[in-house]
Amino acid sequence: MYLSSMTEKKAHSTTAFTKAFSSNRPLEVEAATSLLEEAGIASFKIDKKDSSYIFGEIELYVKEEDLAQATMILIENELL
Repeated sequence: MYLSSMTEKKAHSTTAFTKAFSSNRPLEVEAATSLLEEAGIASFKIDKKDSSYIFGEIELYVKEEDLAQATMILIENELL
């Protein structure tokens, strides 16, 4: 039983993510994250700001299938 459960292959789904928003202002990214969360759209951030010189952007990613809805929400709230 133990050996067979270790050798079973589980199907993994691959979900594609795409950048929906980016800004060098952390408060804008937090606002965008909150708006998307309220709409039920999961997102995650990648902080590409350089800590020494404080340049670069924070990028916000959503699932590809949520991009159109996320874009509309961000446009309606004047973030894009």
